[in-house]
Amino acid sequence: MKDRLMAIVIQVPMMGLLVGCAVSPALKTDDIPAPLRVSAKAVLTQRTHAAGVQIYRCRADKDDAARFEWLLKEPEADLFDHAGNKIGKHYAGPTWEAKDGSKVTGEVVARANSPDPNAVAWLLLSAKSTSGNGVFRDVHFIQRLHTVGGIAPSDGCNQASAGSEVRVPYSAEYWFYVEKP
Repeated sequence: MKDRLMAIVIQVPMMGLLVGCAVSPALKTDDIPAPLRVSAKAVLTQRTHAAGVQIYRCRADKDDAARFEWLLKEPEADLFDHAGNKIGKHYAGPTWEAKDGSKVTGEVVARANSPDPNAVAWLLLSAKSTSGNGVFRDVHFIQRLHTVGGIAPSDGCNQASAGSEVRVPYSAEYWFYVEKP
């Protein structure tokens, strides 16, 4: 656990560098796995770069109370546009909220392992609900792509640490789509 905490201490300053780089303006769609692709009727309306943490809580395994594991509690990240301007935040739900007050809450419909074994999975989510009149109002699909970091620790979760939390730095691109009429 000590080594994991040291890695987190080193990674946090690196997150600042990632935010400065933000999202490249060039679309990289050829690396998106087939299960995560959206339909031809979907139109990309917003691309953001997220930088923050995945928060995990140590809990007893639901099938074996003697075994403990890190379970995702929630993400906590800031969203940035391609110029590096903060435009919103991402949190439990999973929910994305823009500075204009619009929100979208999603549910996972497909996942694919990240090409980086030390990064959280790439996802395709469908919108469960939207609110507000801003950029997220009509979103139908969200993709989480090009992830860095964020995976649960592999150790340090046991009966003595049950209930404790760990914040693991991560970054990702979130792409938002609406459906063509």
